[in-house]
Amino acid sequence: MSHRIRSSMVALVLALAASPILAKPAKPAAKPAPAPVAAAEFELAHNLGPAGEERLQAIVDRFNKESGAALKLVRLEKGDKPAALNLMRRYDTTEVLSQPKAFLPLHDVMAKAGAPLKLGELSGDLKAGVVDGKGKLVALPVLFSTPVLFYNKNAFRKAKLDPEQPPKTWFEMQGMLDKLQDAGFACPYTSSWPVWVHVDNVSAVSGAPAATDKGQLTFNGLPQVKHIAMMATWTKANYFKLFGRRNEASEKFHEGECAMITTDSREHVDFRDAKGVELGVAALPYHDDVYGGRQSSLADGASLWIGAGYSAAQYKQAAKFVSFMLSPEMQIEMVRVYGGLPLTSTARAAARSKLLQDGDKTLEIAYASLNGNGSKPAVRVANIDPVRIVANEELEAVWADKKPAKAALDASVSRGNALLGAKPNLKKAQPF
Repeated sequence: MSHRIRSSMVALVLALAASPILAKPAKPAAKPAPAPVAAAEFELAHNLGPAGEERLQAIVDRFNKESGAALKLVRLEKGDKPAALNLMRRYDTTEVLSQPKAFLPLHDVMAKAGAPLKLGELSGDLKAGVVDGKGKLVALPVLFSTPVLFYNKNAFRKAKLDPEQPPKTWFEMQGMLDKLQDAGFACPYTSSWPVWVHVDNVSAVSGAPAATDKGQLTFNGLPQVKHIAMMATWTKANYFKLFGRRNEASEKFHEGECAMITTDSREHVDFRDAKGVELGVAALPYHDDVYGGRQSSLADGASLWIGAGYSAAQYKQAAKFVSFMLSPEMQIEMVRVYGGLPLTSTARAAARSKLLQDGDKTLEIAYASLNGNGSKPAVRVANIDPVRIVANEELEAVWADKKPAKAALDASVSRGNALLGAKPNLKKAQPF
């Protein structure tokens, strides 16, 4: 082999050895990190008014920002399939009671998501209508309250009444209404949620529950008849003005038109900037001639229900939202900003401190009024849509001087029990 050939072969071997085809393969490039999996989108349905929707949207935005979730706020329409999360106000729970299979028990969803509820941390006062027969939560009592009496201290001063001495009894209140009227107030007293206040709670405070434990309506007894008859005389005397079946009266008090109002305790946050109003608060008045003296008022309000038929990923996100709502920060926020009664021990401790007091006695008065018995009895007339409508119709006949109190309450109970007999599932406050 010639020198030239050998040189060419050596050059070829060296070239091939340096070629990437024969060289030792390099380590493959690291695979790019997988893109983060997007949080399962899920919805929170509600039917709040514009102000309530704005506040709820702020909570949803905060939750999404802090957790990276994809919770979307939507309107809750009658007849629609429930969303993964559903905020039900007191007057909307008939939807749940009438279709229990469309909802899942909260305690079950939380346990499967690995976030079991610590029931010992939650106030027993605030479990009305959201626990099953074993005491387990089927929904979260997000924003509960109890009826109290709010009054305008400035109006009291104008009427030569002591602004630090609100009425304790309905009889005492009547004399004050007369003085307020003489002082120029065309609306001495009004009330929001008339069935909730004047049927459910007047009955409870009088020691004569509006319904039996088995769901039989009984709010046509002597204490209730005497109370509604008294209200009828107040209506004729223009001491009492009714503006609607829900919270229409609250706007009248907020505008300074009415001197006193009975409504949910949580509304103290709405009345902070009421026109010309220096806010005073007292327990719901009672009838001091009722045997056994004053009894406890009831707690109720908006609760969060879990809709059936969604994915495990969506329920995991829903459980995160429930845990978020139960966090110490949010519980304090719900009391401070939204006026709800404290649900957890942390929030209750904060409510007793200067953090939330700020000179406002509403929480203290509300809890004293409940006296540990806010969840009894389980049945609320105001929560059963068709029965509440009947009760409102009959009460309005009394206010319009078309029926005496006893006839109206007898008719309410008779018509209401007939409705409950036709729809047995409405008898239960615990649908699961």
